[in-house]
Amino acid sequence: MDNKEVEYKFSAKVYHYSSSPEMVGWTMVSLPKELSAAIRNNFKSLEEGWGRMKVTAKIGKSEWQTAIWFDTKQDTYLLPLKAAIRKKEKIETGSDVTMSIWLVE
Repeated sequence: MDNKEVEYKFSAKVYHYSSSPEMVGWTMVSLPKELSAAIRNNFKSLEEGWGRMKVTAKIGKSEWQTAIWFDTKQDTYLLPLKAAIRKKEKIETGSDVTMSIWLVE
């Protein structure tokens, strides 16, 4: 199956994530738990180390190659948002974004 044919579209709030106060951290979105469960149930075999799964992501007119990571504490996948994408699409922490992802085999 070509995973590019299966589009996962969702909305999420953008937030800052850091594992400690000393780290700069990342700007992320958390995939909805129901969507994460469906992806993990159907495509867990695509996960690499640390629950990493390659995806193509799209927000607005920006499309890029990235990865989602499964976070056992939140029981969902996390998707980092690159600074260049945030700047181009005028995305700030606290914003709600609608985006699509496709899994990459």
